[in-house]
Formats: sequence, C-alpha cells, structure tokens
Amino acid sequence: MKIAVVGATGLVGREMLTVLSERGFGLEHDRDRAPESIEIIAAASAKSVGKPIDFAGRKLTVMSVDDAIAARPDYAIFSAGAAASRQYAPLFAQVGTTVIDNSSAWRKDPQIPLVVPEINIDVVKPDDRIIANPNCSTIQMVLAISALQREYGIRRIVISTYQSITGTGVKAVRQLEAEERGETCEMAYPYPIHRNLFPHGGDFLPDGYTTEEQKLVDETRKIFADPSIMVSATVARVPVVGGHSESVNVELRRDFNLEDIRQLISQTPGVILQDDPARNLYPMPITSHHRDEVFVGRLRRDPSQPNTLNLWVVADNIRKGAATNAVQIMQALLAKRNRT
Repeated sequence: MKIAVVGATGLVGREMLTVLSERGFGLEHDRDRAPESIEIIAAASAKSVGKPIDFAGRKLTVMSVDDAIAARPDYAIFSAGAAASRQYAPLFAQVGTTVIDNSSAWRKDPQIPLVVPEINIDVVKPDDRIIANPNCSTIQMVLAISALQREYGIRRIVISTYQSITGTGVKAVRQLEAEERGETCEMAYPYPIHRNLFPHGGDFLPDGYTTEEQKLVDETRKIFADPSIMVSATVARVPVVGGHSESVNVELRRDFNLEDIRQLISQTPGVILQDDPARNLYPMPITSHHRDEVFVGRLRRDPSQPNTLNLWVVADNIRKGAATNAVQIMQALLAKRNRT
C-alpha cells in the first residue's frame, strides 16, 4: 500500500508524517504494527523536490506532485492549500486514489463528505474519492458537543475562538519568535502578535464576519447534518503556539442535568473532561500541545438563557485540528475495508 502526503514540507504536512509514524504506517519491518508493507510518499511544490525530509527515523526524498500521482497511491493526504487541492485532488482521484484534503477547497461542496471520524465516518461512500477535513476550530468544537447534539439536539451555538498562530503557518510562528526577541521580520499579520491579539482570522466578508467565522457556521451544520442549527462566531488570533481555545455557549432543545452533560462529554471518544475548578483544573493550550484529544472544561449552566450551558474547549490545532483527524479518517476507511 502507498500513502502520499502532499504538502509534506509544511507545518501540517510534517505533522502528518509524524502522526503516520506514531501510528505505525511505513514501518514495514515492524510486522506487529504494520501488517503489510506500506510506502510513504512525500510530495511538495517544485522548490522542495529532491530535499530530504525526516520520517520514522529515516530520510524520505521529496518528489513532485505529478510524480506522486504517477505512483498511484492508495491514499493521498493533502495539506497544500486550496488552490493546489483543486488542481491536484481530482487528478489523484482519477487514478483511483482516495484523497483526504485539509484545505477549504471541498468543504462546502454538497457532494464531498466533511468528516470528523468519531462523529460521521458513515457518510463516506465506497466510491467517494475526495474527502474533506474540516477546519481546525470546527473539529474540536463539534467533537466536544457531539454527544449533546445526539442526546438533546442543539438549537444555537455562540462561539468565540482564541486561535493559535500555528493556524496561520510557519511564517506566523517566525513573526512571533522575532518579535519576542525584539527583531524585525517578515509579517504574517498586519499587526504585531507578541503581547497582542486581534479579532481577525481569515478574510473579511461583506457582512463583517470573516471566512474563519463563516466556516464554523457552515461546517457545523454540515457535519451534524442539521441546517437549522444557529451559529454565531467570533474569531481572535492570540500569541499562543500550543493550540486553539474556544468559549462555547450551547442552547439545547430541551432541559438537562449538568451531571448528565459531564457524563456524556467524558464518555465521548477522543474527548477528555478537565473540569475541577476547586483544583484549578481546566483545559489550556500548554497542556494540549502535541496531544490528539480534545479537552473540555468550565462546564456551567447559563443563568441568562433556558436549556443553555457554557463550556471551554481546547485542542492542538495542528494535531487533532488537522493532521491527526486526516490520518484518523484514513484509518477508519482502512478498518471499513478490512471488514468487507
């Protein structure tokens, strides 16, 4: 079996390789972890072709995307941007490759499944050749509240995000590091990010919201298959490296017992409840960094609104918010294949 990582030299692409390595893919000499021989293909833009890249204790040589298509991989995990995905994902699909795309290119397409595997892997049909990975902020929020949607139904969500600079990429990380040292650098943002934050993620739309905020609206409805859910979002970028944090206010369709809510959240696969204010236990980016789980805490009933609660949700946006979710989709599809 062959697995291609397209955009392998980027921040998320490198993390995809790390997650694949951690989960035993490409370790063909470890028969317990990799029951079949698996070849990992690292692909990137022309400027990176021929460069070495680390994978599982050895070096891979980066190849062109065209050469990766010619290799006819079984799966191609993309993190190369929307333009590259629109250009190359259909070409992979034409040679029989299943593409799992981390960009925004396909998320709103009604014919393309948008998947968080713990929630809706069953929407993927056997002949689907392109699968969309949701936005990082959406993934952690919907996973945290998925059991609430299933048990109570969700009427409305008001979400404010505090998003790590890693969501913008390496250029933003370099800007923060340079500003911390008091140096000038190439700016990823229109303002300094060190000791600052700004309510700006993505591009502004005519209605005053941003593309990052609109993704939370559209993707939540699509993943939950419920266009009636009302969503209002505000995105802020903060000088944090470890992960995204979210303040989420959820109005349910019927009343609830808070202990039942705690139980539902704590039993959700991929979610860890950290909710003990007496011990100052609550989720933080510094403790979610390099973790695959979504952390939830600060559970409180909203006294101003019936059937409504507040919660705080944190996850590593490069791991579960991107690389890990994509690899988990592939793993779920492989498990389906092995059962049939």
